[in-house]
Amino acid sequence: MTRGFFHKFRCFGMLLGFLSILIYLGTSCRRGINLEEATEIFHPAQISPDYAGIIIPPNIAPLNFSVKEAGQDFIVRIRSTQGKGIEIKSRSPHIVIPLKPWRRLLADNPGQELWFDIFVRSQDSKWRRYQSLRNTIAEDDIDGYLAYRLMKPIYSYWKNIGIHQRNLENYSESVILHGSSFGSGCVNCHTFINNRPERIIIGVRSMDYGAFTIMADPGGVVKIGAKWGYTSWHPSGRYVAYPVMNVRQFFHAAGMEIRDVIDLDSVMLYYDIPEAKVKTDQGFSEKERLETYPTWTPDGHTMYFCSAAIPWTDRNQVPPENYDKVKYDLRRISFDPNTNIWGDVETVLSSEDTGLSILEPRISPDGRFLLFCMCEYGCFPVFQPSSDLYLMDLQSGEYRRLDINSPFSESWHSWSSNGRWIVFSSKRLGGLFTRPFIAYVDEAGTVHKPFILPQKDPRFYDGFLKTFSVPEFITGPVQVSQRALLKAVRSPRKIIVDTLTGASPKGPKSKAPIRE
Repeated sequence: MTRGFFHKFRCFGMLLGFLSILIYLGTSCRRGINLEEATEIFHPAQISPDYAGIIIPPNIAPLNFSVKEAGQDFIVRIRSTQGKGIEIKSRSPHIVIPLKPWRRLLADNPGQELWFDIFVRSQDSKWRRYQSLRNTIAEDDIDGYLAYRLMKPIYSYWKNIGIHQRNLENYSESVILHGSSFGSGCVNCHTFINNRPERIIIGVRSMDYGAFTIMADPGGVVKIGAKWGYTSWHPSGRYVAYPVMNVRQFFHAAGMEIRDVIDLDSVMLYYDIPEAKVKTDQGFSEKERLETYPTWTPDGHTMYFCSAAIPWTDRNQVPPENYDKVKYDLRRISFDPNTNIWGDVETVLSSEDTGLSILEPRISPDGRFLLFCMCEYGCFPVFQPSSDLYLMDLQSGEYRRLDINSPFSESWHSWSSNGRWIVFSSKRLGGLFTRPFIAYVDEAGTVHKPFILPQKDPRFYDGFLKTFSVPEFITGPVQVSQRALLKAVRSPRKIIVDTLTGASPKGPKSKAPIRE
C-alpha cells in the first residue's frame, strides 16, 4: 500500500469524525435536551482516574477522565463560585477538558470548590444526572515542572532509560537525558538543589563510557569519575552527600513482589565541589554499619541519613544471611558548613522501636516536617509492598502513618518548593507499575487525598508500560540542554577522584566545565 492511500484513509477517517459530531449536534438539537428534567441518580458517577474529593493546584493541567457509567452520550459541566463554567458534550465517555477555560476557571476561584456535574444518556435515550463530584482549588501553586525517570519494569532491561521533565500546567514532556542517545546507557539518581532547575546531578552507567556522574550548572557541565547514588545537595550548593554501595538484586520464588534489593556494604561520603575532593566523617562511615539516603535541613546545619547494623559476615554472598533482619534507623548529625566540622551522631528514630526499616527521609522546605517511608526490612522500599509513607513533626518528634497509603508500595517522595505539595511513586494501580501521585499538605501537616499526575488522554495509564521513578518537583525546565549533557558523557575530560581519599593525581583531571 502506498503512502497516498494511508493519507486518503486518514483524511476519510477525519471526515467521518467531523460528520459524527455534526450528526450528534443536530440530533441533540432536535431532541431539545433539557438536563433539568434528567433523572436524578443518588450516587456519584464512577470516573477514572479518581479525581473526586481532592485538593488541586490552581495551576495544574486539566484533570481529564473517563466516565465509567454505561451510556451513549455524555455531558460534563465544570463549575465553581466565580466565572463562566465549562460544558463538554461527547459521544465518548472519555472527557477532555479544554485548557484555556480550565485555566481561567481555576485562576478565578482559588480556595473555592470545583464541581463536576455528570450527565449520561443511556440506551433507553433517557438522561440521568449523577451526584456532583466535589473538589477544592488550593490557594497554593504547585511547582511548574516534574522530573522523573521512565523505565520498563523488567530488571535486566536498562538501556532504554531516560530522565524526562513534564510541564505540570499542560501535558508537554521533554527529555533531559536518555540512555539510548549514547549507546547502551543507564541514567539515574537525578538530583536538584532547592527545587531549582539550574543545577542538576545525574548518575550514569555506560557500556562504552563507564560509570560516572555529571554535574551541570549555568557555567557548564562537569564530569566526575565516580558514580553517585541517592545524592543530596547541601543547600549552599558547595557540598554533595551520597552513599557508595555494593548493591545486589535477587529474587524470591513467590509473593506479591518477587524482586528484592540489598546493600551488602555501604558508606556515606560527601564531595566538596570547590576543592574537588571526596571527604567523610566517622559519624556516618562506620565499618560495621550500612549508611544511605542522606538529606539536609534547609539551613544546612544538619544532615539526616539512614543507618543499619550489618547482620552478616560474608559481604559477597547473595542474598546474605539474615537479609530480612536488616532494619535501618533514622539518624542525624550536625554540620558547620563554614568550618567543615561535623558534630556527634544522634538516633532520631530507632528501628527497634518501630519494628520497621526507616528509609528515604525528605525534609519540608520550612524545616518543619520530615517525610519518610517504612517497610518490613531492607533499603529498597519500591520493591516492598509493605512500604508506607510517614510524617514526622521535627518540632515535637511525633510521627504518624499517613492515611494516603495503599496495600502496595509507596516510595520516592519529594516536596514542592513551597512545602504545600508532595509527589510520590505508588504501585496502587495493580502492584506492578509505579505511578506519580500528588497530594496537598496543609499548614498543620495534614496530607490530603492524592491524585495521579493528569494526562491528556484519560486512558493513558491503562496502556503505558513503563514505570515513573524518583519524581522531583522543579520550579521550571532544566536549563542545560541534552546536547551539552551528551557532550559531557562522551568527553574524556573528567575529575578523577578516589572513593575515600579525594582527588587522585593519576589520569586526566580537569575541573574546567564542558560547554556546549
